[in-house]
Amino acid sequence: MLTTLFAMGSTMLAMSQSTTDTTTAPAFKLSGSADVYYKYNFNGTADNNNKTSFTNSHNSFELGMVSLKVEHGFKKGNIVADLGFGKRAGEFSYNDVPDASKGLSMAIKQLYVGYELTDKIKISLGSYATHVGYELVDAYANRNYSMSYMFSYGPFFHTGVKADIAISSQFSAMIGVFNPTDLKSASFTGHKYIGAQLGYTSSKIPLKLYLNYLEGKDTSGIQNHQIDFVGTYQITSVFGLGYNATYSTYSNTAVPKAARDNANWWGNALYVNLDFTDKVGLTLRGEYFSDKDGLKVFGGVPDGGNVVAGTLTLNYKVGNLTIMPEIRLDKASANIFQKKDGKAVDQSGNVLIAATYHF
Repeated sequence: MLTTLFAMGSTMLAMSQSTTDTTTAPAFKLSGSADVYYKYNFNGTADNNNKTSFTNSHNSFELGMVSLKVEHGFKKGNIVADLGFGKRAGEFSYNDVPDASKGLSMAIKQLYVGYELTDKIKISLGSYATHVGYELVDAYANRNYSMSYMFSYGPFFHTGVKADIAISSQFSAMIGVFNPTDLKSASFTGHKYIGAQLGYTSSKIPLKLYLNYLEGKDTSGIQNHQIDFVGTYQITSVFGLGYNATYSTYSNTAVPKAARDNANWWGNALYVNLDFTDKVGLTLRGEYFSDKDGLKVFGGVPDGGNVVAGTLTLNYKVGNLTIMPEIRLDKASANIFQKKDGKAVDQSGNVLIAATYHF
């Protein structure tokens, strides 16, 4: 339907132009992706054994998400509409989709309008994926299929206005004002978030660095500050590295300043990428996630805790199709996982095989 509407609009625009009109023709792009997977948990159950996003299942074939993305640009303006269908889309837009973990949900992942004020400044208004973190919601764009703890407990998306600035050929920046995290509508609260990013791309070596920042009050008055760093370095054509570190603080502004307790969580992850051929690659992700104040994973554990997770994923590519066998082990400092018989344990192991396709 979206394709038909955009095609009709482009046709009518072309018909309205005179023979002397030299305006550049509109640019139209349609892309999409889909992913499916099967997962088996060594504890024998899905209950309390998946603490990250999108793969909460056991011994089950699962549908991930179908995405359709439409982009249309004309002169200095453009529009992007990115729709998702499936459980993954519902979990991503959990504030907009009731009971997102069940059934086949539909969500607007991104929808924004952009305009280039100059050749170095672009303004975008709408909803877009977060600038914070290393991983992305679209499965085909990640080399591990299961998600990290930092992705799962960081922001998913922002709704507001932002300015992307090309400072030079090597440096870029972004600054924006958003609704509270992961809310497409927030008329019930006057709180807003500020987001910023400083990026660096080396002109001499394949190195990219990003420093990200996010701060504001959520709907209940909790003040949040988050600083995040992402770096990638392609050392050789075979060997590449990725790194993500994040630190997030929380303070309850609803109580007097003298009585406020500051809490935080933080984590870091190293991604080791090996591409033996253009078809076969291997990625090892090692992550340490600290939640000593019980804000996220260790909410029911006195004095909080931490978890170490290792994930090894094979990427086998056939054109736009990628097959992803994966094995993962999570080891926690407390018994936050659960055996089939109900016994609490401190570790959870999984194997899965996923398939992603994009066009």
